[in-house]
Amino acid sequence: MRLILIALAVSYPLLAHLAVLTGSPRLIVVSLAVLVALALAPALGRRRILAWVAALLVAGAVAAALIAAQGWPWLPLYAPSLLGDVFLAWLFGHTLARGHVPLIERMVRVLRARETLDPAVFSYARSLTAVWAGLFTVLGLANLLLALCATPNGILSLLGWVPSVTVPQRAWSWFANIGEYLIVAAFFAAEFLYRQRRFPQEEHAGLLQFLRRLGAVAPQMLARGTPRARP
Repeated sequence: MRLILIALAVSYPLLAHLAVLTGSPRLIVVSLAVLVALALAPALGRRRILAWVAALLVAGAVAAALIAAQGWPWLPLYAPSLLGDVFLAWLFGHTLARGHVPLIERMVRVLRARETLDPAVFSYARSLTAVWAGLFTVLGLANLLLALCATPNGILSLLGWVPSVTVPQRAWSWFANIGEYLIVAAFFAAEFLYRQRRFPQEEHAGLLQFLRRLGAVAPQMLARGTPRARP
């Protein structure tokens, strides 16, 4: 199931980008179907009947919306990347509120539960949480601006408005479906290397080992009910 999820997650942005490059509404439908499958795959893998029914209903609704829209088949293509940026900015940002544990600090406390850590690590974790929230906010704003000004088939042009500044739709697609992933991956790798130099006294796992450990504890780390007052 994990391999299936990875394959679906990689396939969606590539299919969406290919749809823009080729101008194919059919590829839009295929890419959105892959996105629906990605969202429902865990439940489908457990053979839940309701999930299958929901998958069929959602797929039918997407197809019907595209057909009814006629001239707007491109509009749904902008939503996943924009909503993804908004969600990730919120995911990191809302944990900075008073009474909550910043998301990166929560991750540190779960991964290093049996270790005594330098208090500076937790301060760094809070700052890093804010940086991730800021990064996804900036990416989301850039994504939105490019989507609004894209031509042809940008959001404003599809709504009948002519943007004063235009960019090729391919530029939006390169950024939203390829560039954002590269930026996030580069920042993740750069921060990982910086952290090793910033805290040389702490034990550091290799990058692949760290990713495996992070994937194993992600459900616990993201679980609700973990907010608490900071010491």
